[in-house]
Amino acid sequence: MSIVEFPEHNVGPKWKGERVGYFRDAAGYARYRDAYRAGFELLPAPKETVDVPTDRGTVRAYRFGSGSGTPLVLLPGRQSATPLWVSNLPGLLALGRPVITIDLLGEPGASVQSAPIADGREQADWLAAALLALEPGPVHLLGVSIGGWSAVNLAVHHPDRVASLAILDSPFVFGGVSPKMIVVSLGSVLPGMPESWRDTLLSWISGGARTPRDSPEGRLIASGMRDFAAFLPMTKKPDRQQLSALGKPFLGIFAGRSIVHRANRIAARARKLLPAARIEVWPEASHAINGEFPDRIATRVGEFLTEIDG
Repeated sequence: MSIVEFPEHNVGPKWKGERVGYFRDAAGYARYRDAYRAGFELLPAPKETVDVPTDRGTVRAYRFGSGSGTPLVLLPGRQSATPLWVSNLPGLLALGRPVITIDLLGEPGASVQSAPIADGREQADWLAAALLALEPGPVHLLGVSIGGWSAVNLAVHHPDRVASLAILDSPFVFGGVSPKMIVVSLGSVLPGMPESWRDTLLSWISGGARTPRDSPEGRLIASGMRDFAAFLPMTKKPDRQQLSALGKPFLGIFAGRSIVHRANRIAARARKLLPAARIEVWPEASHAINGEFPDRIATRVGEFLTEIDG
């Protein structure tokens, strides 16, 4: 069992005009904190908990495992944080390298935003600063959903911080998003939405699961959608030149049943733009791919990293 301490957070309507992420009220903050702690208690015990100061806020990171080699850094999806990786950490730690998880700045979690983030470059800047404080050299990155975009965005603006990129059903890298995903995105920021509607949105994300909030990850995301207000810049897809110039080992896995995009179409674009990349479509997976196939993901990521590091 792992116990996590929460920092002093942005809570209440006084933050509404500051253009930083905040919890809408004390009750919502308590609800999210309880969901976070409940999920975190299911994780392996971290070796280290670090709060890294940056010019956009304080970034919470956890270091797991004591293996050697280049660390693998995990970046979660929107409305989520480190407990999202409850199914994945055991298999990834078995690869024998350190694993670092980061709560994205401006999203609900244990990172606390203190200044507005204007654009994609500033999103990359805070992440690069945090990684430099955690590790002197480049790291391997594994991101799910918007975490994958965050990894690619970092590689575009700070390639020196990146050893390789692995993304799981990530939007805004090789294409936009579907109308259903737009509805989910809007629903995630509308206060006062009926819980039954929120359950429907969660069900869409998780490929039709009828009770997604029964899982620790589902409760975490449900509270993030309900209780947290984010003020982040519009997510922009890298242009062709930026993608073609990445020059990093790249693994892209897309979910055949995803609500985010048409996986086969996105995979075709990815192969055209990055002919050396490993691009795969898993037909049976939904956008909740990391929780559905943790062992398969660990095996595939392990193979990918072995190709790079030997």
